[in-house]
Amino acid sequence: MNKTKGQVESEISEAIIKFEKEFMGRGPLETKTHIIGDMVLVRLKGVLTQAEHQLSRPGEMSNGRELIKQVRIALLEKGRPLLEAVVESITGQKVKSLHTDISTITGERIILFTLSGPTEFE
Repeated sequence: MNKTKGQVESEISEAIIKFEKEFMGRGPLETKTHIIGDMVLVRLKGVLTQAEHQLSRPGEMSNGRELIKQVRIALLEKGRPLLEAVVESITGQKVKSLHTDISTITGERIILFTLSGPTEFE
């Protein structure tokens, strides 16, 4: 039986939450996945720790926000093979690229996967 787009999006969200908890040490407050053609867009809200919130406050450290971004990007790069494998197994498509950014102001992270082709739905 083929899955619906909503089911696939939900599975990806659950897998990303699990990755964030197990690999990054803390899960997001909210996660939403959108599949658009050959792209998978994942939006995670509330990913910053209390310590990261302190670092990102204006005036605390001039490079606090940059440090948070650098560490988060480095950690995600380490876990990239795990993330790509889970997205590939759920979508049935090879991941061509992964792009990410995090806002130290809103505590929101975006992860964008581009796939080798569009996903198939019911």
